[in-house]
Amino acid sequence: MSKRIVIVAMSAIATGVVAVVVAQPPPRLHRVIAKGQLQKRPATSTPVIANGVKIEIIGDDRVITSNGVPNHKTGEFPNNGNPNRISAQSHVYRVPANPSIADHTTPMHGEFGVAINGVPFDPGAGEFYDGEPGWQYEPLSGAIDLGIDVSHAHVQPTGKYHYHGLPTGLIDSVKVEAGAHSPLVGWAADGFPIYAVYGYSDPKDAASPVQKLTSSYQLKPGQRPGGNAPGGAYDGTFVADYEYVEGSGDLDECNGQWTVTPEYPDGTYAYFMTEQWPVVPRIYRGTPSEDFRHGPGGGGIRNGSGARNRGPGEPITEARGQSVREQNRWHPNGRGGPRRGGPPHPEPPRPGQVLPEFVVESLRLSDDQKQQLSALQQTVDDELAKILTPQQRQQLESPSGFGPPGSFGPPSGFGRPDRLDSPGDFGSPGDRGSGRGGPLRRRPQ
Repeated sequence: MSKRIVIVAMSAIATGVVAVVVAQPPPRLHRVIAKGQLQKRPATSTPVIANGVKIEIIGDDRVITSNGVPNHKTGEFPNNGNPNRISAQSHVYRVPANPSIADHTTPMHGEFGVAINGVPFDPGAGEFYDGEPGWQYEPLSGAIDLGIDVSHAHVQPTGKYHYHGLPTGLIDSVKVEAGAHSPLVGWAADGFPIYAVYGYSDPKDAASPVQKLTSSYQLKPGQRPGGNAPGGAYDGTFVADYEYVEGSGDLDECNGQWTVTPEYPDGTYAYFMTEQWPVVPRIYRGTPSEDFRHGPGGGGIRNGSGARNRGPGEPITEARGQSVREQNRWHPNGRGGPRRGGPPHPEPPRPGQVLPEFVVESLRLSDDQKQQLSALQQTVDDELAKILTPQQRQQLESPSGFGPPGSFGPPSGFGRPDRLDSPGDFGSPGDRGSGRGGPLRRRPQ
């Protein structure tokens, strides 16, 4: 279905940064409050384009380049729950080849990682409750029919095929089976490996029996708040229906553990997809690559360091946890945080951001306005992702590359907390910062 796109250039208040506004039908909001039966489409379709993926070590990075087409049969797309057709993509993901544990865990904001066949793991969904913001639907709950196939995958409007849960077709191809440790199935955005279901009962001993590893997330007891929020029992319809209960399963809050594996006999931190929620992990133990970042995160799950995704009652905007990424976001060298000797400055807007955070706060928007603004921002990001080439998206993510002083680019001091004196003062001409702007985000489907 063709869609009329209206692009309006506007000056973000007192910043000089151009934002892009795109008109689109209303966001996908629902009133369902109970889970249903997940209708998985059978794998009857062979992709017309062959799978293409290249994985190589370049410098300190592992670079995964792919066309995003799976190497297994899929459900029929389009179908009555998903109107999109699989098409070749230009995925380029860079993750640390030798990742390390970060000081803090970081909530997922976009794709969690990428499979060895080049298809991304993208467990979140752009479906929300039509009421109090923050209630994001769990796509595997069956509450909303999203046209998911037996590999727990479907297709975005851009033609991107992506996994929301256990990638059955891939798992069968690499022979994940009981009695043997799972082979490597992918890499998380922070560079640590991803496995599926089976691991050693003693994570330090490769001679120990293999078992199904279990998640430590549980359904919350009791009833949801009701009122403008959904009512009913916490049954898994929403991401926020779950909570982490330490020690209730084998894995930590990131759905991982430090363990030996067939590929890492000396030990590594590793993530495991599980048969229980969250299935695909949603919190990072290391520092995630920005190549995977877009749109709203996995919603409402709290990690051990205090960082968390959005929860009920919070606007569907940027999560504000104390993550390493949030601390480092605007420092030119990727380290630091607020300016020393005073309170933190407002976070500078990224190119394409409709309204800066300090403007949103100053306007004292209602929850309904925040929800509409969030939906508009998701639309802008989604449309920009379709319009721009991968190279242009990379340039947009690094505004310091927009040209010499005086050309369009980051305002003075952009990315420099020590040069931002007020929400309306981004420095003087000729005093340009070297920091990187915020990432281009796309709404998950």
